[in-house]
Formats: sequence, structure tokens, C-alpha cells
Amino acid sequence: MPLKSWPKLKQKVAIIGLGYVGLPLAVAAANSNFLVSGVDSDEIKVLGVNNGVSTIEDIADLDLKKLILDRVLTASTDFSVIKEAQIVLICVPTPLTPDQKPDLTYVKRATESVASHLSEDTLVILESTVSPGTTRNLIAPMLAQFSGLKPSQIHVAFSPERIDPSNKTWGVKNTPKLVAGLSKEAGTRAIDFYSSFIDEVIQCDSLEVAETAKLLENSFRYVNISFINEFLIFCQKLGVDVNQVIKAAATKPYGFMPFYPSIGVGGHCIPVDPLYLSIKARELGAPTRFIDLADQINQEMPGYFVGRAEEKLGGLKDKRILVVGVAYKPNVADVRETPVTALINGLKSKGAQVSWHDDLVSEWNNEKSVELKVGYDLAILATPHAYIDLKKLGETLILDTRGLV
Repeated sequence: MPLKSWPKLKQKVAIIGLGYVGLPLAVAAANSNFLVSGVDSDEIKVLGVNNGVSTIEDIADLDLKKLILDRVLTASTDFSVIKEAQIVLICVPTPLTPDQKPDLTYVKRATESVASHLSEDTLVILESTVSPGTTRNLIAPMLAQFSGLKPSQIHVAFSPERIDPSNKTWGVKNTPKLVAGLSKEAGTRAIDFYSSFIDEVIQCDSLEVAETAKLLENSFRYVNISFINEFLIFCQKLGVDVNQVIKAAATKPYGFMPFYPSIGVGGHCIPVDPLYLSIKARELGAPTRFIDLADQINQEMPGYFVGRAEEKLGGLKDKRILVVGVAYKPNVADVRETPVTALINGLKSKGAQVSWHDDLVSEWNNEKSVELKVGYDLAILATPHAYIDLKKLGETLILDTRGLV
């Protein structure tokens, strides 16, 4: 739909990337009377959004379809819509390379594409997680270089995404938002924009403070999740229910925050962001040993449960194993960085015949989800989606990665 046919609203916003971060922001901004154009390289995703079909669990099809029909939100693969935008948000992935180093490929491509269509005085906000100094030393110079504009003609800000898929308590509106501008004007404009649809917007003293705060948030979670996973092994050896221990400890009203055991850490943030911090720290000569140890523990958890399965069955060769849930967390279909990959590979390396069930994911690694039913020697509950009914497994032996069973 051409921009010129859209009604006149507050401002025109272009959001680059329509995944778990970009689409909720697009919907929130459109609901706040901004005219939003989402841009994504995935033609199927763009077609789905324009047909009112949500690509993520937290956005209902009906809500999306209403915004599309009201012509306040549209999606495209064409970056030229940026020419008409006063505000551009970059919400693309920043994963790790195969050798576990920061991969800024998507951010660089998006930045170059944005710059080639950038108009003077446009505000560009990076939401993607990056190492400290990236917005100032990479993004801002690239925008100037590929746009042909003077640095003073472009307004650059950083605001780290805080999206937690399937979280029913904290969403875009009520999760406090950090913002920092390269200039005072950029910071003020970014705050004004986010304040239109977010309850609390907090200005940081510098881009680097905001960038580092994001890495600290998820490194904190990474270290504590890895610690509780190691603690799970201790409780298993002790013969104590780790979840009952956590429940008891959580009655303390201060100085304790409950974290819960799992097969490991997955997703686009928690297993990735701490390594951005760790690598930057090594560059500065300030190694982060806690993060390195947490990463080691996290990587070892799938192997631990392979060992538990082997103990339960007295060996895994030719045993029929069903892995229940392959997404990285309950009630989402996202398999990025899922530790279930290592679990399945470990089981197969021991000679097990492995199938998996996850109706939210449906198809993964050229395999399809199988029915939840009897007929297996062991079922391993890796990701407990709310819909899963373990009673369908009958008397099948179950290994629960989040408890002692």
C-alpha cells in the first residue's frame, strides 16, 4: 500500500525487522496513532502480516488485522518506505557466529539499507543488542557514510529491547524502557516517541550505559540460571526436590530471587548477550570469569540429562526416546539456540532412536512433530508447554528436566 494513500496521523515510523521485537513494537506504535510501516526481508512473514496473520504468540490475529484494515500498519520488503519516515527502528537479530563471536551482519545490512533511503532529520533508533560502543562507533558513522548526510543531519539513539515472549505480566506498555541519544535532541525525541505507548521511559547518561545495561540484565539471568542448573545436580544427588528447595528459599522477602532449573538456556538473548559482554571484556583486559563458567555449565546440561536417561534405562542403544518440547522456552515456537538440539544429538550419539513432539514448532530440522502417545521406552520433558498432557504417555517412564522425576 503506497504511503501517500495512508491517513495523516502523528508521525510515520518504519520498523526494520518484524520478529519477536519488531512486531510488538509495530503494533504498540500503531495503536498509539503512529503510522507504521514494517520492513522485513522475509516475504512470507510480510505477506502474513499484511493478511492479518500474526507471526508470534503474543500478538492476536484479530488485533493485527484491525490495524491492517485501519491502514495504520502495513508490512513490506521494500526499504524505500523509509524515505517518508520521521522515525526508524532497527530491530534485527544479533546472533553469534559459529565460533561464538558477535555477528553484526544483520545490523550492518539493515543500517546500510536504512541509510540509503534516509531523509534529513530522521531519528534512527537501534534496538538490537550490541557491544558497548557499537551505536556510537559503527551505526552512526555508517548512517552518515551511506546516506551522504552530515552527522549533524541524522539523529541516532539506542534503546535496548526488553521483550519476553509469552510473558503475560510484562509487555511493551508496562516494561520500563531505557533510552540514550547520541545527542541531546536525539535522546529527547526518542523519549517522546516511546512515552506515547510505554508507561515509564528512563534516560541513560550515554549510549554506552544503555548498551551495557542490556548486557548486564541478561548476564545476570544467565549466571543465575546456570547456577540453579548446577544446584539441580546437587539436589538430585542429595535426593531432595530442587523445586521445593527454591519454593522454601523464595519465602525470604529480601536478598533472594527465584530461578528455576531447565535443560539449559536458549533463545535470542540470554545465551547470546553475555558472550557479547564477555568478548568485549576480554578486549579491555577485564575477563568475566562468572560468565565463562556459566556458559560452561549451560553447555553441559544437555549432556547431564543424556546421562540421566542412560541411568534410567541402563543404556540407550536402540531405545525409543521421545523428547517433549523442542522450543527454547514454554509456550513459544522459537527454537533459536534451543538446548534441545544438543540433547537430541547426545541421545542419538548413544544409539537411541529419537523422536520429538512439539505442536507449536510442528516442523524443525527437516523433521515433523510426532503424536504424544504410548510406545516409548522413555519420554524426556524438555520444554513444558501449557497444552502438553503427559497422561497421553500412559505408563511411559518420564524424565523431567525441570525437576527430579
